[in-house]
Amino acid sequence: MNALIYGLGRSGRGVARYLKKLGWDAQWMDQKPQPEDLALVSELGFSQGAADRAYTWVIAAPGVPIDHPDLEKLRAQGAKVIGELELGFLTRRTPVIGITGTAGKGGTSVLITQLLRASGLNALIGGNFDPPFLDIIEDAEVAVVEISSFQLERIHTFRPHVAVITNMDVDHLDRHRTIEAYHAAKWRIQENQLSDDTLVVMEELKVPETAKARTITFPRRPEQVRMLSGEVLLEAEALPRGIHPANAQAAIYAVESYLQQIQKKADAAVLRESLLSSEPVKGRNELVATHRGIDFVVDSIATRTIAVKSALEQARAPIVWLVGGRDKGAALEPLQDVVQQKVKYIVGIGEAGAQFAGAFNVPHEVIFEASGDATIEKAVKAASLQLPEGGTVLLAPLGTSFDQFRDYKDRERAFREAVTCYTKEP
Repeated sequence: MNALIYGLGRSGRGVARYLKKLGWDAQWMDQKPQPEDLALVSELGFSQGAADRAYTWVIAAPGVPIDHPDLEKLRAQGAKVIGELELGFLTRRTPVIGITGTAGKGGTSVLITQLLRASGLNALIGGNFDPPFLDIIEDAEVAVVEISSFQLERIHTFRPHVAVITNMDVDHLDRHRTIEAYHAAKWRIQENQLSDDTLVVMEELKVPETAKARTITFPRRPEQVRMLSGEVLLEAEALPRGIHPANAQAAIYAVESYLQQIQKKADAAVLRESLLSSEPVKGRNELVATHRGIDFVVDSIATRTIAVKSALEQARAPIVWLVGGRDKGAALEPLQDVVQQKVKYIVGIGEAGAQFAGAFNVPHEVIFEASGDATIEKAVKAASLQLPEGGTVLLAPLGTSFDQFRDYKDRERAFREAVTCYTKEP
């Protein structure tokens, strides 16, 4: 097969390794290849390609807009533009449980993986969640795949045995341009499913009339987590801290559905115990430390309104909210009620700190130092001074990290280090 890897990075490196195993002839293109990218393609013997050449397949990384001029040019020359999901599906038949949504897809994916393993299956997690999908499909008995809208834009035949849509809100309008296009990309997860597959969705979502899979719905905020039979596994309030009841319910329904497909009985006691021992995804609404009655909670990846709202709802009041970064057009109005109810003080950080902090009728200050680390360090100290009786310092920034950090993980690191320094002070 004659293939072009368009865009390296994490996804592209996974594609390159996989193509080498398949024995395909491949070239690569990347506008800004990193040293580790160049080292890998050199080791694999792949040469640099060009958009004016003819290829059978172009495997485009999720970060590349689907309407990029180079991709349009390659299509015009007869290439089929796909992504890592499609490549894996075309070449392997590993069963897949796919999870997408505006928020909660990572946490739900982790829960599903844990529940499947507790049920005796060799479930591996990948996709938008490290590692890449193609790194796990050969070893997994069932692959649990967190899927972004960008990945779904480049599927053609990809068919998950169970598809989960956690919710839909506003996001990535800089790429999709309209909310309708963004939601349409999300719904693609089910477009190739058949009647013996399962689609698990939040009950308020309008499932397309063309959907063929069995549809199972769950509420936005269930008070109990139930089995498909209706049996109550546990009360929502009994879930460990940081585990959202809706994610838990979606995960239970997805796991039960898959076990039914392979004719394996679900054990309620095993699933209950697995939920009770579950932990939130590292860095996502995670309690970093408690000091002098103050909880320091990090959710650096919370750049969507729905995710920030969830973080605020779950945090212990009174809250000092660290919000800011680079504005990507997130809606503020849906946060007004929870902010008025629970937030005592706002510390605006980074480029959009003043804009976000000033949008709420809550006392606030703005911190924007020369470096991201200095901004976060000063913000943590300022926030702590506002909570003499205890409460929560919450980093749920709403803005992206690219104003002062490499990515959200770098911003998370800065918060952890700042909290560590502060809690060591006498």
